[in-house]
Amino acid sequence: MDAIVVDFFHWTRQGDFKFEPRDWPDPQAMVRELKSLGIETVVSVWPTIDERSENFGEMADKGMLVSADRGSGLHMTWMGNTVFYDATNPEARRFVWDKCRENYYSKGIRCFWLDEAEPEYGPYDFDNYRYYAGTALQCTNIYPLMYAKGFYDGLKEAGEKDVLSLVRCAWAGSQKYGVLTWSGDIHSSFRAMREQIQAGLSMSVAGIPWWTSDIGGFLGGNIQDEGFRELLVRWFEWGCFCPVFRMHGERSPWYEREEEFIDGVRQLTSGQDNEVWSFGDDNYEILKKYLFVREKLRPYMRKTMDECSAVGAPVMRPLWYEFPGDPEAWETEDEYTLGASLLVAPVTEAGAAERSVYLPAGTVWKDCSTGTVYKGGQRVIVPAPIDVIPVFVRGNEDIEVY
Repeated sequence: MDAIVVDFFHWTRQGDFKFEPRDWPDPQAMVRELKSLGIETVVSVWPTIDERSENFGEMADKGMLVSADRGSGLHMTWMGNTVFYDATNPEARRFVWDKCRENYYSKGIRCFWLDEAEPEYGPYDFDNYRYYAGTALQCTNIYPLMYAKGFYDGLKEAGEKDVLSLVRCAWAGSQKYGVLTWSGDIHSSFRAMREQIQAGLSMSVAGIPWWTSDIGGFLGGNIQDEGFRELLVRWFEWGCFCPVFRMHGERSPWYEREEEFIDGVRQLTSGQDNEVWSFGDDNYEILKKYLFVREKLRPYMRKTMDECSAVGAPVMRPLWYEFPGDPEAWETEDEYTLGASLLVAPVTEAGAAERSVYLPAGTVWKDCSTGTVYKGGQRVIVPAPIDVIPVFVRGNEDIEVY
């Protein structure tokens, strides 16, 4: 385990950018204890400023908030009446970072989860919103880029060398600000899982190599439902072979809130458990297996990441990237290579026990599960029981997976 995330609504109010002292009496000690275990603490930051936030007045007076040309100036009303800070405004970026430096960085936190980065307006009236950089129709797509830049610049100025921010979306150039993008609040279904393969590959060839999805999907997963458990296992197996291996999701049914409001602030409850042991004993053994598979892959992943950093080669690669002369590689959308040497074929159909896999021409491929060696340039049917995702080693590479 590399990191634990303190998710949203740990704060006093949106836009205060600090821990609620009632629930987090000594965050510095918590961060210190986790660091002693080799685990980094990540905190969720939202760009929403509640109209009751202690920072709202100053930010509004100094033009640090996105404005509206007409009508209501509110952008979201979920869990409070909020306005987005204007990430295209250098002064606003500095202001938000200074608050996060004071309330998070000073307590030992070095990694930030920059959520709501689109930004997710309630009414999508883009002709109505105005930024420091121009109208929303002219420049709103750069918001996640500028949001990440504010934290990157602040962390670099503070002396950090390896900057990483988890951001819900990206724009051209986001990678230069240490952005790890995930694909947002996707549905818990096999269809959504299939779509994420294309999403990850598209991000990769767009030059944004650090990418991940919510394992199991974000919305709609009931941890007691056997169909969802199967989906989560298949997604977890695939996540093991993604650039970043990460559990996250809203698991239903939600717990009832003990109190709806405390000190005038609406409280958010929690979904069901989402740890690897939360989905039944048999499934726990499978998930545990892939935790150790990922550890085995650590040297290979570091090598692949180094290559990516040095020459820009994607971590997830469409088959055509490694095999441009193979016409079938250009037509295959549900497989990819992880780095140059591992071919990954996720199982994305409920109830499947085998998988059709295309193996690109020009080399041989060894099934990591069975040890069978196949000549490239053909499609094969391979076993895919519930505890196996088909993975193949290219040529004579010596990579232990299972």
